[in-house]
Amino acid sequence: MTFNLTVNPDRSIIINKATEAHESSSSTTLFSLPAPTEKVNLTPSTPNPKPPATERGSNEPPGLLDVLIAMCRVEGSGNAAIATRNGGIELMCSVCSKLSSGGRHSALVLALEALAAFLHDLQSTESFRLSGGPKILIKILTNETQNVNILNSGFSVVAAASTGNEVLKESFVELHIDELMVTIMKKYNKGSIPCLYDAIRVLLTADDNRVVASQVYGYARQFAKIGIAEALVESLEGGISSPCLVSATIALKAVAVNDEICRSVAENGGIDYLLICIDECGVQGNKIVAKACCSLLSKLAGSDFNKSAIVERGGLNRLITLSSRLADDPSVLQEVMTIICTLCLRSPANASLAMEAGAGDLAIQSMQKFPHSHQLQKNSCLMIRNLVARNPENRPILLSNGIEKIIRNAKESHKSCRDAATAALRDLGLGNYNS
Repeated sequence: MTFNLTVNPDRSIIINKATEAHESSSSTTLFSLPAPTEKVNLTPSTPNPKPPATERGSNEPPGLLDVLIAMCRVEGSGNAAIATRNGGIELMCSVCSKLSSGGRHSALVLALEALAAFLHDLQSTESFRLSGGPKILIKILTNETQNVNILNSGFSVVAAASTGNEVLKESFVELHIDELMVTIMKKYNKGSIPCLYDAIRVLLTADDNRVVASQVYGYARQFAKIGIAEALVESLEGGISSPCLVSATIALKAVAVNDEICRSVAENGGIDYLLICIDECGVQGNKIVAKACCSLLSKLAGSDFNKSAIVERGGLNRLITLSSRLADDPSVLQEVMTIICTLCLRSPANASLAMEAGAGDLAIQSMQKFPHSHQLQKNSCLMIRNLVARNPENRPILLSNGIEKIIRNAKESHKSCRDAATAALRDLGLGNYNS
């Protein structure tokens, strides 16, 4: 079956079903037609869209599908919605199904790229589901484990389709995508399939507003049980030189939903790898990776077993060192404070060690330096609470350095800080904490 794809000069897209034809004719229509004679305007104000995964020769003109993918990736253009309304999802599902048994790998990658570009909202993902998309995709991923480009493009479709759609998450899990992921992660070098990490994150994120009680918590436990947590930990081993470190940490944070999983991450070397990455981030000034690693470490620190592991490895001093090296970035500082806050919760010994490492100075200096960062102000107040709640000896140290005035300023300036600031003033032993 062939389809007529028309790209109008005004960037609108028309996809019309044509007639029954040989498969070769369909493939030619989709993948080899030159671009339309009219110039396609992507508008000067819009950055160049992300290119398809399949690179063409420098002298080969782009096919019509290349143009379509590029246009659908232009943010705010509405072209993906136009393609969806005119049958783009159904078309690409059909094409992917046919190409999966035809051995045309580059064409299949391109079709998967197009499918991912079309999936942009609930209506489009429902069209994907009703077209049998999950089964088609799992079949492709299962049969094409030798082709990294197909796997990466396929997992990009998993991520796009599962975003905001609980039913599709369930469909993929029922098709044992977790087992497939583990097999692929064990087979390939760390970071060679970046979209796989995005797929894990999306599958384990409760983002469907139609659902009151999401099943993603159970999926995370299931993923961890078959070995995805351990496989993700191995992805941290390469340190900050790994191109997928940030994606891997975010995915692992989504998997680590209970104490047992958090503890298994530590037992497999996860905390050691994270602390090494944190050290390297401070030296190299890598704020993005530092924030991602601290966010995961904060999640892992919720386990009492992991609290001890972090402290025993000098984690408090290493975090304070990181904060001094990246002192100009409040987003990193507030992540560091969250970790210290968690480590000190119900642990007077850790609170004493944190004060010795310089956590009190970190709070005072950061709150003074970034008075308009409401999240940093709130995190500072929460950390101060845990530094003094069970350690009355820490109270006069902080009060003598002017912490009361700083906290009251935060309480007055930021509505989101009021409860945390009030609690911090109370735990500092101040009688007028409500004023």
